[in-house]
Amino acid sequence: MPEDWRDLAREAVAARERAYAPYSRFGVGAAALVDDGRVVAGCNVENAAYGVTLCAECGLVGALHLGGGGRLVRFVCVGGPQDAEPHLVMPCGRCRQLLWENGGPGLEVLTPRGVRTMTEVLPDAFGADDLD
Repeated sequence: MPEDWRDLAREAVAARERAYAPYSRFGVGAAALVDDGRVVAGCNVENAAYGVTLCAECGLVGALHLGGGGRLVRFVCVGGPQDAEPHLVMPCGRCRQLLWENGGPGLEVLTPRGVRTMTEVLPDAFGADDLD
């Protein structure tokens, strides 16, 4: 992991410790740097009706807007069985769209294969420009 990403990764790990995952036992934590220097985080929150489970990225984007908005600059997501050490995980498709909307094509994402931009993580993304 790149040294300058370690603090953000620690925030993601701390968020994962607050995950509510009684069904899958797969806790996820996410953290991101905002363009104004803030760090926002989120964790997954499961529900017995699995389809309405909230991903960690959903909580993170909610925290972004609750804290005044801005644009995401860097993003890290970790997860794994709650009784194991966390590892880097990739956002699901819905969450990649959330990241695109709130960070744009230049948002840097720490992936298992290194740092990638959202353009690489979600090529040919659909966004606000497509609605004009």
